[in-house]
Amino acid sequence: MRGLVMNEPVVVGMSDDVIEHLRRLWQLLKGPIIVPILRCAVFMCAAMSVMLFIERVYMAVVISGVKLLRRKRYTKYIGLDAIREFIEATLSHPGVLVQIPMYNEKEVYRLSIGAACGLSWPSDKIIIQVLDDSTNQMTRDLVEMECQRWRNKGVNLKYETRNNRNGYKAGALREGLKKQYVKDCEYVAIFDADFQPETDYLWRTVPYLIQNPELGLVQARWKFVNADECMMTRLQEMSLDYHFSVEQEVGSSTYSFFGFNGTAGVWRIKAINDAGGWKERTTVEDMDLAVRASLKGWKFVFIGDLSVKNELPSTFKAYRFQQHRWSCGPANLFRKMSKEIMLCEKVSIWKKLHVIYAFFFVRKIVAHWVTFFFYCIIIPLSVLIPDIHLPKYIAVYIPAAITFLNAVCTPRSLHLVIFWILFENVMSLHRTKAAIIGLLEANRVNEWVVTEKLGNTLKHKSSAKSQNKPRSQIGERIHVSELTMGLFLFYCAIYNLAFGRDHLFIYLFLQAGAFFIIGFGYMGTFVPNQG
Repeated sequence: MRGLVMNEPVVVGMSDDVIEHLRRLWQLLKGPIIVPILRCAVFMCAAMSVMLFIERVYMAVVISGVKLLRRKRYTKYIGLDAIREFIEATLSHPGVLVQIPMYNEKEVYRLSIGAACGLSWPSDKIIIQVLDDSTNQMTRDLVEMECQRWRNKGVNLKYETRNNRNGYKAGALREGLKKQYVKDCEYVAIFDADFQPETDYLWRTVPYLIQNPELGLVQARWKFVNADECMMTRLQEMSLDYHFSVEQEVGSSTYSFFGFNGTAGVWRIKAINDAGGWKERTTVEDMDLAVRASLKGWKFVFIGDLSVKNELPSTFKAYRFQQHRWSCGPANLFRKMSKEIMLCEKVSIWKKLHVIYAFFFVRKIVAHWVTFFFYCIIIPLSVLIPDIHLPKYIAVYIPAAITFLNAVCTPRSLHLVIFWILFENVMSLHRTKAAIIGLLEANRVNEWVVTEKLGNTLKHKSSAKSQNKPRSQIGERIHVSELTMGLFLFYCAIYNLAFGRDHLFIYLFLQAGAFFIIGFGYMGTFVPNQG
């Protein structure tokens, strides 16, 4: 007993010595190493913020001019009604192939197949091609039965399967174009399994391709049928509305280039072949094809007043996998194609600059990096290290302007702008990581996880409520990386509240709360594993 009592002060003393040693080490490293590194990081983030701000302002000016002058690219095409009348009068409809790639889409396969089979076009001039890579035999049987049902109604529908998933979606689309019956088709319309085009979709897209032989792609925008399902889908709508209303419109109206969205578009098959066909070298095969076709001189047009209904991912797991693919793929494609773009002789220097600098570097890399490193790392660290000065223009004014330019495209959700900012900052963690993986071609660079669709959301909600899982399933909801970031931000907020001279703790508490909410699985709908 005496030995134990006598040893206690020694242990405490050793602990005090360790803490004092760490404190001295921190003071020793802080001035000559840590502070200069953080100041350099602040400068780099400031530069990236200015780059992003200039690009956003430029697009705002262009889109304002386009709308005020009524000079959207698709409005420059005249005589489209005359082309339609001529086609109908002479029965000279071009052959159209409609491809529907799917993979275990048990919730939505009927919607997409039914919508495609309902397209208005002569039955002898349209082929519906269902490319089913399903690995679930029951799902495959259901899809085949649905295809047979439409064939019995007289629809020219082909059901194609593969014994493997080589190339994933790109591989399926490539194999589909190789079929003998496709040789009579001039155009191919592509719809993912949850997309539901209106019956007049082909009449509102194909005439553009007929009128302009230099046109390789006609892209429609997306309309989200489940935008009001939960907070996460509302916030996704805000981001995607900006993408379609501004980014795609500006690219179409100025450079005749934008990234193909992978669905809800009609391609000239000759343009696909001229560009080298579908390739699976990245997880954004659609963007890859668009860039290669553009370098061959093909032009694109975006039809802003034509929408195709589809579904947003409403579970955080599905959305996270989607964002990984959408962030990793472009960064990897940027690495692979930068030299090819610069050396291309068929496009102007301004178009090269637009593709490399604005389309890839600023939007696909800088936007993610500055969001995460500045708002989730630099600002919190500036609280712990008062030697770091944050200029107001980079910490307040520029972010406010960028946020306004993004949010104004969805006026019905302006009251959610604070939640949108916090949510985007959380997602920047995954997007930044994915972009770095893409640039370095590290592990997971070619990871392909199909975005889960829930189909009938009302049906899902009622079934989810009736399938409450016991607490043992809580592990399915926990996201460690978000919780770790939340703890870091919460500590910085407490420190700022206790010792700081500013009010950054308000932002830090809010951002920490956003990380905690998502980290504990309370964002989006939740579908437990059925095991």
